[in-house]
Amino acid sequence: MRKLSEYVEMAATEYLHETGRVELDPHWIAEFFQDQGVLDDYPLLDLVAFHALVQKALDVKSERANKQARRHIEKVMEVVKRRRRK
Repeated sequence: MRKLSEYVEMAATEYLHETGRVELDPHWIAEFFQDQGVLDDYPLLDLVAFHALVQKALDVKSERANKQARRHIEKVMEVVKRRRRK
């Protein structure tokens, strides 16, 4: 039996790879919930709660990606500014 956090991370990662979107599709998560065995391993967990956990994981991943992109852009801008000064 997998940990619930493993299912959440697996669902968030798989969803991002398949769709490239951050807003979780209810049909997709319902299919994952049933087909990947979440329902079997956690029979007391309802789909709405699992959806919320996966959506939160997607939001965290999105925020991290945005921060990394901002840092990268800032570094590139510093290099450009240095080259202009020369």
